[in-house]
Amino acid sequence: MKRYGNLYPLMYDLDNIRLAHKNAKRGKAHYKEVQMINSNIDTYVNAIHYMLKDKTFRNAEYTIFIKNDNGKLREIYKLPYYPDRIVHHCIMQILEPIWMSVFITDTYSSLKGRGIHRGVKRLQKALQDIENTTYCLKLDIRKFYPSIDHSILKSIIRKKIKDSDVLWLLDVLIDSTSGIPIGNYLSQYFGNLYLAYFDHWMKEGMQCKYYFRYCDDIIILHKDKEVLHNLLVDIDAYLYANLKLVIKHNYRIFPVDACGIDFLGYVFYHTHTLARKAIVKRFKKKIAYVLRNYKCIKAFAITSSIMSYAGWFIHCNSKNLIKSYITKRVKFIICGGRNGYK
Repeated sequence: MKRYGNLYPLMYDLDNIRLAHKNAKRGKAHYKEVQMINSNIDTYVNAIHYMLKDKTFRNAEYTIFIKNDNGKLREIYKLPYYPDRIVHHCIMQILEPIWMSVFITDTYSSLKGRGIHRGVKRLQKALQDIENTTYCLKLDIRKFYPSIDHSILKSIIRKKIKDSDVLWLLDVLIDSTSGIPIGNYLSQYFGNLYLAYFDHWMKEGMQCKYYFRYCDDIIILHKDKEVLHNLLVDIDAYLYANLKLVIKHNYRIFPVDACGIDFLGYVFYHTHTLARKAIVKRFKKKIAYVLRNYKCIKAFAITSSIMSYAGWFIHCNSKNLIKSYITKRVKFIICGGRNGYK
């Protein structure tokens, strides 16, 4: 396996830092820190350059808050924009191509070119093989990010990276808190990397043809449910022995056509794909709100809020939903409420 060195000077290169600021500030132009840096960009770029070159960079204190993520309370860690988030982008702009080569095709969480809808298409294609996708094993990992072991993560990173300065910087970030903090730009890559060699074990060692992972949510398809029951035992043993991870007790093995596979925001069957009920419910609630207040809402806000859902629904069987809740109601709004939509 090839290991990469001489990477650290690329990270503190001035052009790389400027690009990191450009990438990190997307959608954050209103941040005071972003405006501060834009007002005197050379000064701040040079400051980051020297704190990396001289290895004086230290991880800032986290701001921790609780976020309700669709009913799940998650502890979110937030770092200052300067210098921390810029430094994270400096790192990933160099390491991302190296780490992307490690990931299997059917890993989709927070990876460039690996969006949810690519995963949807891949799973829909797999389900065309009806005979070999009769049953599904669906599982996820208990408290995945907080359970990531630092020493194991560091050893995984060292399989591809040998530059001692890069390893020093990554170790500083990894050891900044227990587990891996949800909210860090680097955390999503650390999480994927932590399971990357497990993915290869599943695909190549256990010969799982239809294996898909989004973060720590995993589904495996097979024609024989007994094979999936035995595989579950092997997975549980591998995760605990090699990664100190534990499978949640809510795992399921079920026939696809009877239950559908709830994954990536959709429910998949052999013959069709539906949007997840919770998403449809939020969409209908949004439409109802827009209809009640459309005279007070800017046209751009109305269009963006509705069309974002439309972009979601076009990837599943939702012709009637689009016709009833988008086409007719958007026409009603455009007409200024003069025409009904029943």
